Amino acid sequence: MRKRVRQMDGVGEWSMMRAASRRAEFGQRSIAPGTLSRIWRFASRYRRLVLVFLLFTVVSAVITIVGAAKLPDPLATVLLLAAAIAGLAVLDAGIGVVTRWLSARIGEGLILDLRRAVFSHVQRMPIAFFTRTRTGALVSRLDNDVIGAQAALTDTLASLVSNVIQLVLVLAVMIGLAWQVTVLALVLVPLFLLPARRIGGTIAGLRRESANLNAGMTSQMTERFSAPGATLVKLFGRPEREADEFGTKAARVRDIGVRTAMVSRVFTTSLSLLSALAQALVYGLGGYLAVTGRIAPGTVVSMALLLSRLYGPLAELSNARVNVMSAIVSFERVFEVLDLRPMITEKPTARPLPEGPVSVRLRDVRFGYPSAAAVSLASLEEVATLDERGGEQVLHGIDLDVPAGSLVALVGSSGAGKSTMAGLLPRLYDVDSGAVELSGVDVRDLSFDAIRSAVGVVTQDGHLFHDTIRANLRYARPEATDAELVDALRRARLGELLDSMPDGLDTLVGERGYRLSGGERQRLTIARLLLARPAVVVLDEATAHLDSESEAAVQEALTEALHGRTALVIAHRLSTIRNADLIAVVEHGRIVERGTHDELLAAGGRYADLHRRQFGGRLVPTDPVDSAA
Repeated sequence: MRKRVRQMDGVGEWSMMRAASRRAEFGQRSIAPGTLSRIWRFASRYRRLVLVFLLFTVVSAVITIVGAAKLPDPLATVLLLAAAIAGLAVLDAGIGVVTRWLSARIGEGLILDLRRAVFSHVQRMPIAFFTRTRTGALVSRLDNDVIGAQAALTDTLASLVSNVIQLVLVLAVMIGLAWQVTVLALVLVPLFLLPARRIGGTIAGLRRESANLNAGMTSQMTERFSAPGATLVKLFGRPEREADEFGTKAARVRDIGVRTAMVSRVFTTSLSLLSALAQALVYGLGGYLAVTGRIAPGTVVSMALLLSRLYGPLAELSNARVNVMSAIVSFERVFEVLDLRPMITEKPTARPLPEGPVSVRLRDVRFGYPSAAAVSLASLEEVATLDERGGEQVLHGIDLDVPAGSLVALVGSSGAGKSTMAGLLPRLYDVDSGAVELSGVDVRDLSFDAIRSAVGVVTQDGHLFHDTIRANLRYARPEATDAELVDALRRARLGELLDSMPDGLDTLVGERGYRLSGGERQRLTIARLLLARPAVVVLDEATAHLDSESEAAVQEALTEALHGRTALVIAHRLSTIRNADLIAVVEHGRIVERGTHDELLAAGGRYADLHRRQFGGRLVPTDPVDSAA
């Protein structure tokens, strides 16, 4: 028992030090208007469980104090009191199990609700949001901040209620037993709070530096351990330098860990010494009062036990605002993401696409990429302030018709606006003015399902998930049978590859598909497109980064993909689009020329100049994709 008293509730000491460090982090920060009401809306479905949880917390706090309130003096009642204390202990243990279940049920349920809400909301954000946001910062909102928000309704709430009840009951019992000793104990309270306040700033500074260093190490590992990052490191021969940079950060984290441990130890040791001093004073004054007959001897021991339950709750309550703020800040960071307004939304009156072949038309389209302030958060970009630039037009009055079943090619310099035009068809962005139409219907009037089923896109770096071939293909059509998957793979010229794989459709493709060659990855994305069966196909330089052999295989697959479909093809190699129904030359966000291959060569304009630069006037052979035109 003496050891227990000297420890002065070690959990309370650590909580006091932790809360003191958070005070330095959060300072006098105020709660954003409406935050508490939004928290309650999220938690309202658990209100009955919360009330039961708080009731059991109160009962547990009462039992804790009752168990230490009074030691008996008459020997005849010792056995009776011992039995009562044992019964209370058993009851408290049972209540503890129920309380833990309630806490877990509320907390994990809230985490589930918040994660679902954030994940679903992020999925509705425009592509511009993802091009600016750091993935790690966004994932942190779904992980650390959601868990921190959950603490507001379990750990923090339970701690506040329990500490208030314990403090009130302890003071009431102590005053009833020996008011003189209680006054002496309260006089020592400031001595317990001062170390936390003085050391808190130091601990907070160490925590911030350690967090920054850990974030830097995480970023370095994420980038260097990816296939492209590891390749870059090896190509430039910098493994040793990378290891040294990582080692320097890791060593600093080690040093901070050692210093934090020592500061923490000094803190807890100082509290232990003050605890021993308080215990000595209680036994001294209490012993004197007992000897003089003013209080019973058992009261002295009861006061010592109660003293161990006084300073912990006082320390926690002295930092109550900081504890609450640290939890609410996590809620606010989650709400920041939920408050971002998706720029691309579906109208309540959205309708399906008309039956039949699908044509494409861009009518007087003007477009500028949105600024960071319109789509992002500074905290998600990990910058002090958002870039206010944006809104400058990159497309200026584009008019383009792609009749159903035809192939129209876009060519021009890099940055001319070709990929921007292609991104407007699947509604990755919305035009500032004008309209993008499918079969004469503005895409903004169509449902998302209608657009997704009508338009298929193959980019130069088609993305694959770290999953099986089957899972990556069924992302386009979840209900597809294995036979349909195999047929799509064979039509995409991947039949031999599939036959050579021992696991067949269950073969893992690796992160971003890096277990496959570039040509195999691209053909797998084409197989996915074939499985989706879109009426309109957009090819955004689908063979730009492939070697000649891979490009030939991909071109054969593209011939299959384009057959009988409306196609908009962005091409760097002009030989791939010689037989297109129409070639549009795009420069500086405008269509400066349009016509067939022969017509544009005869005109001697920009297209002819591009052709001379690539082929020097040589006769260009027809690539397989030409036959699709």
